[in-house]
Amino acid sequence: MPTSYTTKLSQIYGTNQAAQVESRLQDLLTQYRYKLPTPIEPSLDEQDVFLISYADQVHQPGVKPLKTLQSFCNAHLLKLIRGIHILPFFPWSSDDGFSVMDHRAVDPSLGSWMDLQKIAAPFRLMVDGVINHTSVQGNWFQAFLKDELPYRDYFLTIEGNPDLSQVVRPRAFPLLTKFQTASGERQVWTTFSTDQADLDYHNPDVLLQIIDILLMYVEHGAQFIRLDAIAYLWKEPGTTCIHLPQTHAIVQLLRAILDDVAPHVFLITETNVPHADNISYFGDGYNEAQLVYNFALPPLVLHTFRTADSSILSQWASALKPPSERTAFFNFLASHDGIGLNPARGILTPDCLEALVAQTQAHEGLISYKHNSDGTQSPYELNINYFDALSNPNSDQPIAMQINRFMAAHAIMLALRGVPGIYFHSLFGSRNWRQGVEITHRNRTINRQKLAWRLLEQDLANPSSIRSQVFNRFRSLLSQRASSTAFHPNGAQSILDVGGGVFGVLRSSPDGSQQMLCLQNITAQTQIVSLYKTDFTLEPYQVLWKTIEEIF
Repeated sequence: MPTSYTTKLSQIYGTNQAAQVESRLQDLLTQYRYKLPTPIEPSLDEQDVFLISYADQVHQPGVKPLKTLQSFCNAHLLKLIRGIHILPFFPWSSDDGFSVMDHRAVDPSLGSWMDLQKIAAPFRLMVDGVINHTSVQGNWFQAFLKDELPYRDYFLTIEGNPDLSQVVRPRAFPLLTKFQTASGERQVWTTFSTDQADLDYHNPDVLLQIIDILLMYVEHGAQFIRLDAIAYLWKEPGTTCIHLPQTHAIVQLLRAILDDVAPHVFLITETNVPHADNISYFGDGYNEAQLVYNFALPPLVLHTFRTADSSILSQWASALKPPSERTAFFNFLASHDGIGLNPARGILTPDCLEALVAQTQAHEGLISYKHNSDGTQSPYELNINYFDALSNPNSDQPIAMQINRFMAAHAIMLALRGVPGIYFHSLFGSRNWRQGVEITHRNRTINRQKLAWRLLEQDLANPSSIRSQVFNRFRSLLSQRASSTAFHPNGAQSILDVGGGVFGVLRSSPDGSQQMLCLQNITAQTQIVSLYKTDFTLEPYQVLWKTIEEIF
C-alpha cells in the first residue's frame, strides 16, 4: 500500500490542498518505482570519505572534464575515497554553477549523464539539489517573464511594501529585484544575487517539479543529495524567512519519499548558520536529514591552531552527539566556499572571531560580509585556502612545519565521529589563488582554481613538492582510518582531557571491539601526554593514532 504523505503536505499547504497534492505526488512516485534501483538499506562505515570537487576541477586538452575527473579519481583515489561530491554540473550563468539554468541537464561542455553514471559506478555520488532558486537566464525564469504557464507562478514575487525588516540575509545583495514581465513590473525575491530568482514553494507545482528532478538524479546514480541553502526555502513576510516550519516539513517530506522509493539515498543539508540551528535539520533523528554539514568545525579548528589551545574545541566536541544511529555529521575543514563565521558565533567570542578575520587578512585572504537587520554589515566568511589560513604564505617557517600543521588539523577532522569530506584543493595542498580573484572580482575564487592534469601529475610525481607531500600524508591517514571500525560514523567518541596543547579523542567501534587513540599536537612545541600509565611524546604538530592493543 502506498505511503501516505497527507500529514506532511497538510503542514505545508493546509488540509484543503493536501489531498489533491497527495494524489499527484503518488502518480509521480508510481512512475519512479519502476525506474529506480532495487531498494536497499542505507549504510555508512569507516570507509565513507568524500572528495568535494568541481566537475572541471582537472582538465586536459580535448577531453570532456567529467571524463578527466573520472580518469584522475580512478588513478589516484579508488582505495582512499569512497564518495565524490561533484559540485553543480548543470548549465549555469553565474556563482560557479549555483545559478542553475536547467536542473535536468548536464552542461554539455562538461560531459553527459553517462559520464556521471560512470563515476557513480566505483564511487558513491553526491549531487547538489540547488532547489532554493534558479538562474534568471534559465528557461523557467524566461518563461516567467513572458507570463507563460505554469512558470508565471513559479517564482516568489512581492507586491506592495510588506515588512521585510526581520529577513535574515546571507549576502550583501538586494533582497528584491525588479523585472519587467509581460504583465508589468514585478519584484522578485533574490536571496543570493540578482541572477538567482527564488522559487515559490507556496505553489505545489513547484514542489512536485523539484521532487521529480531530485528523483531523476537518483535514477542517474546519485546516492547522496545535498540540499543547497535549504534553510531559506520557505518565506513569509514579517518573519526571518529562515528555518521556518514549512522548510523543515519539506525536508521531512523529501526524507519520507526517499525512504519509500529509494531508501539507499541520503539527504545532507547545507545550512551555514549557528550550530544549534544547523543541527535542527537532523529532526528527531529519523525523519529529516541523515547528514548535516558540521559548519562550526572549520572556524573552531582554525581558532585552535591560532591560539595553540584546544580547550574550546574539546569542550564543543564533547557535546557533539547525533540524535540517532541513522544520522551523522558531515565533517569538513574546507569546501568550494570560504570558512563561515556564523556557525561559530556563540561558541567563540566576538574578539576571537575578529582575530580570525585579522589572521585571514594577514595571510593574504579576503573577507566577505553580510547585511544585518539593523542595516550594518558583519564578517560572514573567510575566503582563503585552508593551508594558507593555517600558515602565513609569507612566513619563513620551514614548509615541513607548515605541512605538519595542515595535516594535524585534518587529522582532527578525520578522527571525529562522522563522515569526512575533503575539498580537492586540501587533498593536494593548494595555496591561495589571488590571480583568480583579480580576474573574476569575486572573493570565493581564491580557492577555486582549476588545475591542469599534466601539471598536477608532475607535482604528484615529485616527492619534494607540497602537493606530493600533502597527498601522501593523506594517503597514510585515510588508509589507517579505513582499516579500523573504531572510525565508524556511529562508533563511540570520547574527548580526552590531555591539556590545551593537544586535541585528544578516543574512538570506539559500534560493538566496542576496536578502539583508537587519536592525539594531535596543535602547537609548535613538544607536548607530553600521560595516558594509560604511558607517556606519549608528541613533536610539534605531530599526529599519533594508536590502537589500544598497541599501547598495552
